[in-house]
Amino acid sequence: MLSRNSSSPARALVAGALAFAAAACATTGPAMSQDMPSAELPPSQAPTYADLVTMAMAADTVAVVTIEDQIAFPPERAPDVPPSKVRLYMEAMTQSLLVAPQAVGSQLAFVVDKARDADGDEPDLEERNFVIFGDLSRSQPGAIQLLSSDSMLPAGPQIESRVRRVLTQLAAADAPPEITGVRDVISVPGNLAGESETQMFVETTTGAPVSLSVIRRPGMEPNWGVSLGELVDASAQAPEPESLAWFRFACFLPRDLPDDSFLQRDRASQAQAREDYAYILAQLGPCERRFT
Repeated sequence: MLSRNSSSPARALVAGALAFAAAACATTGPAMSQDMPSAELPPSQAPTYADLVTMAMAADTVAVVTIEDQIAFPPERAPDVPPSKVRLYMEAMTQSLLVAPQAVGSQLAFVVDKARDADGDEPDLEERNFVIFGDLSRSQPGAIQLLSSDSMLPAGPQIESRVRRVLTQLAAADAPPEITGVRDVISVPGNLAGESETQMFVETTTGAPVSLSVIRRPGMEPNWGVSLGELVDASAQAPEPESLAWFRFACFLPRDLPDDSFLQRDRASQAQAREDYAYILAQLGPCERRFT
């Protein structure tokens, strides 16, 4: 393991050997607080469910690591890094391997950009635990390229539990498919005034049948749900918050129904369908992101 007292030529050699990872170091989310040596990010700064799913889907490796050593790139080896940040080469001990395409050794090395401390020094991240998301290097054993500098999260029981839950959901055999659009929309009135049912068929990357339905009855709140199958289930329920189904719909449904999605031409039916679709979007809520 390289120590912090390694010579400048050795540091330059390490920086050059891992230069492949520098492209993944652009930070887009909130800066990590350097005042929490072993604490997780507070809820107001922590990644959202959508962030975690997006990172978990993009990375082939997710692990909990402890930083053992860090070496700062000299400015001339990181010309794209602004003065307020520093590029760091990290050596970390693997504590838990949550998912990976192959066996991983006890150590992982990677590069990350972090904000400097208030006094301008590099942040001291040694002996801290982090959850990292990235892709294993195919050419350098033990090296991993982070998705971005935001995909290195202060570890703790809460974030680790959330990440494990997301990975379990993604690996489930019945995981809902990705959504690409909405088609074949129909809305029909009921026998009573104010009664109606709207059905919307969702396009997916796999072609698997998915549909949305909204049932309105006089004096009652609208009832809406998701059907995963060929038949529209009259008892279909709305997806639970922080579920993969919620993520698919909240983050990828179009904001409006396409004009060519309606099977009916009368304006009343189309207006009802649009109202019901807007109701679904409101019930799903925003696809909040802080890191992705």
